[in-house]
Amino acid sequence: MTSYRYPTPPSSQITSKEDFLNRRSFVAGMAGASGLAAAPSFIGSSAIAQERKAQKLKTTSSSFSTVEKPNSYEDVTTYNNFYEFGTGKSDPAENAHTLTTRPWTIDVGGMVNNPGKLDIEKLLTKFTLEERIYRFRCVEAWSMVIPWVGIPLADVLKQYDVQGSAKYVAFETLLRPEEMPGQSSTFSSLPWPYVEGLRMDEAMHPLTILAVGLYGEVLPNQNGAPVRLVVPWKYGFKSIKSIVSMKLTEDEPPTSWNKAGPREYGFYSNVNPTVNHPRWSQATERRIGAGIFAKRIETLMFNGYADQVASLYEGMDLRKFY
Repeated sequence: MTSYRYPTPPSSQITSKEDFLNRRSFVAGMAGASGLAAAPSFIGSSAIAQERKAQKLKTTSSSFSTVEKPNSYEDVTTYNNFYEFGTGKSDPAENAHTLTTRPWTIDVGGMVNNPGKLDIEKLLTKFTLEERIYRFRCVEAWSMVIPWVGIPLADVLKQYDVQGSAKYVAFETLLRPEEMPGQSSTFSSLPWPYVEGLRMDEAMHPLTILAVGLYGEVLPNQNGAPVRLVVPWKYGFKSIKSIVSMKLTEDEPPTSWNKAGPREYGFYSNVNPTVNHPRWSQATERRIGAGIFAKRIETLMFNGYADQVASLYEGMDLRKFY
């Protein structure tokens, strides 16, 4: 099994705890004074100091991990894209407490010989839970390093005897507007329920996981509890959260962001710094938590996982299939 390693950021790029706690008010003031609308906002530590009674998970370490220093728990749990709870980066942490995550099952069907329901408790106990520290590309020009706890998606799908003619996996998020206020909001460009998809070889790649936790604990609601997709060589919006359905198909499934903005969001969503998003460059990025004045770093092809996944796209025009 290959070990994936990336350069460790210098200590000068790591924000102190004091700076972190003051960041939201600082950024808000700067945005008002200078129009820095694109800078991320964070909620204060008091808002995330909800007692952490999260269930500890028994995990094994993984050789798939990067050696980069992970972001803080505060960074990872307060800067989130989860439009079901609001369009702001801090909205999920503020609003996702309304989500009920037990009981929870995932319907697995379509082109499988053994369709069925996967219960979250069985997922947590039947499979080996690995801690994988992945470099994770957020939207626009931000990135994190996150210690996910997860299960290779391939290990899960094999339990259902996937038919040889299946070419894609279609995913669907929970639809429960009474608990997910963004689904009932009139201010949303996304159709509900949220849907996503992977090509079969992407889904079966050993880097692709169903994440059930982070930092050795079950997932917080704002991070996609109780189970979400993590594909580290793709942009963060490809990581569907609160999954309730996985369906094996022969045809390419629709994806929410592609339906909402087909010119901006392709089916593959691979990190490709040579192809600009219509509204921003992909060539460089900043690490969340490093501060808005930190030096930008070069965005790596396939988010730094090119050695492992570039062969999946050999012969494809990555400007056309973006």
